[in-house]
Order: sequence, then C-alpha cells, then structure tokens
Amino acid sequence: MKTAIVWICGILAILLTLLGLTWWLMGPDWRALLSDPPKDTNILFWTQGQRDAGFKIMDEYQILVSSNPISAGPDKPTLNIGKPLDFQRDMDAFFDEQRLSGALVLHKGDIRYERYALGHSATKRWTSFSVAKSFTSSLVGIALKDGDINSLNDAVSDYIDGLKGSAYDDVTVEQLLTMTSGVAWNESYTDPNSDVAKFNFHQAQDGLPTIVSYMRNLERAHPAGEKWNYSTGETNLIGILVAQATGRELSQYLTEKIWKPFGMSNNASWLLGPDGNEISGCCIQASLRDFARYGLFVLADGRINGTSVVPDGWFDKASSKQADIGVEGRGYGYQWWTFDDGSFTARGIFGQTIFIDPHRDLVVAFNGNWPNASDQTLNAERFTLIDEIKESLDQENLNDSNL
Repeated sequence: MKTAIVWICGILAILLTLLGLTWWLMGPDWRALLSDPPKDTNILFWTQGQRDAGFKIMDEYQILVSSNPISAGPDKPTLNIGKPLDFQRDMDAFFDEQRLSGALVLHKGDIRYERYALGHSATKRWTSFSVAKSFTSSLVGIALKDGDINSLNDAVSDYIDGLKGSAYDDVTVEQLLTMTSGVAWNESYTDPNSDVAKFNFHQAQDGLPTIVSYMRNLERAHPAGEKWNYSTGETNLIGILVAQATGRELSQYLTEKIWKPFGMSNNASWLLGPDGNEISGCCIQASLRDFARYGLFVLADGRINGTSVVPDGWFDKASSKQADIGVEGRGYGYQWWTFDDGSFTARGIFGQTIFIDPHRDLVVAFNGNWPNASDQTLNAERFTLIDEIKESLDQENLNDSNL
C-alpha cells in the first residue's frame, strides 16, 4: 500500500513539474491570455489586458481565429543605424500616455529611433488592424499592372459575381478604393449592432464569401462617387476582388509580389474570416520593422530591383486626396489618409500607424494598445510628435547646409 502511495505521489509530482514547465515555456503572452481568456473574436470588446497579450499572438490563438502565412525570403537586407534623434520631450511619459508597444523612425532608410514596450520586441509580431487596408490597396495596383484588373473604372460586380444585382453594380473599383460607393455602412466601434461589429459573424448564403453575402444586401445611401464614408467592409470586398481577379490568396500574392522580393525581415501572417478568406481590411501580423519597411517600399514607388511592380504614378495618386473627408488639409486616397503637404498615413484602431513623408524621406511606424479603439486626443498628440520629428530633421538639414 505504501509503495502504491509513493508511486502515485511520484507520478503527481512529475505531472505537476511538467505542467509548471509547460506553463513557463509557453511565454508571458500566452500565460497572460490564458489567465484571462477572451470569450470570442470580437476584439472591440476585449479587456485591455487581453489586448496587451493577444495583439502579439493573434495568429497563434487558433481556437478563435485562423491565419495564412506571409513568408519572408532568404535575402533580408539590414536597416542601418543612423544618428539618434534628439527628442525635446519625455519619451517615457509619451510611451505611457500612448500605451505604445513600439515606435520606429526611419530617415533616408536609416533607423533614427527604435523602442519597444508592453512586452513587444523587434522580432515579435503585432496586429495591424486597418493599416492592412493600405497593403490591400497596393495589391490592387499590382493586379492592375499585371493586367488581372483591366481598369479602375470597371464595375465592382464585373469581378465579384455575387454582387450582381446589388447596389455595387453602380460602383467602380476606384470608388471602392476611395470609399465613395454611396452604399450605407456603420463603422461605429462602440455599437455592437454596427456593420463593422456584425459582418464577420454573418451566416453566408448561396455559397458566397461572408463579406459578399453581407454587403450585397446593403442599401444605397448616396449616389456613387459623391460622398465619402469609411467602410472596412468595402476594403474586405477589395480583397475578394483581388483574390478572384488574380486567382491567388492575398497572403500568397503579398508574399510573391512584396514580402519576399523587397526583403522583409520576418515571416508575417494574415488573419482569416470564418469562410477562410483573408480579412483584407484588417489584421496583418508583422514586426514593426517590416511595417516600416513597407513604408520604404512605398517611398520607392513600388520599385524592386529597379522595376516598379505597380503602374507608373500609382503611389502619387493613391497617396493624394481623392475624396473629401470634411477635415481641412486632409483627405482620403486609395486606402490611405492624406495630408495636403504631400504626406500620408495608414491607420488602424488602438493606435497602429505608418506615417510616410516623401519630401523628407521619412517613415514613422507605431504599434500600440490605446484604452479605446479610437481616441482623437491621443491621435492628435501622436501627430504632434511626428511634427516635432519633422522639425528636428529640417533643423538638421539647415545646420548641415550652414557648415
């Protein structure tokens, strides 16, 4: 009897040791997420702690969501370290106020500032949210250059059969890119009954992709081309359009056309909807350095090994004001937020940003986890910092010219 008890106690001790070792080896992000697991994939209503952990491992949380890989190639050119920027502010306080997980400043391709927090690092991935929209836009340009899309003036329903007979019969590919379709859509991040909160849980009909089944039932609110209305659903339609036009999954197309040939440093991923299609308006998981490298790809006008993969002038048009958003000095291009001074930005909820200033050869990338999905005060302060960076670089140029 004593022998049996000793044997059982020994087995339990081994099991407890293995469980403890497994708990430790899974890493701090998994430990944090499993200690307080989210109930579903509706990130808009996760707690801040769940987001802090989850944003780094979204593509690993396969109980709730699946993803497709975006593979880096063998050639990974390094980013040179430049002269550190001299900030005239307390960056510790800025990181805390913004709840930043990472900030990276590239000037003329060199790293001028790089810092991480919230358990993030240069090799970890963070989710993009709507920053992915600007990647999807570039894939449209590539498909146009390759001849898979004939013209931006084509009707959307020419490429997506499931939209025939819907309000999108009267919408062009370009109007989809500029979010001026005139089709009704509610993008509220606080209303659980908004379109952006509901569409991913829609039960698709007639064998259609989920987003097509959802969007074909929406009504027209304005004539096409007359009014801008921000719509993640329409970027998801763009993803379906590109996939059907090219015959490739978006993750595969991005890998082939940009990620490998341009020399991104790390593997990435693209989250999938319930129907297995990439959520093209959201959710690329990549390192901050590769988000910034995408800015370099844009600054290079899409040139890889001397040849542009997009039509001539694509980024000039894509990154300039094509639609009035009702804010002085700003506008909307082809899935880019634009400024009248020629700079532009990709933005995602909870504080994701890629800012690009072609005149200064500048890319600024942020990852973070704001307390709320959108915050005008935090966003304004972030762009105040970007203005300070621009002023600092301008002063450097002035000092250099006076030598």
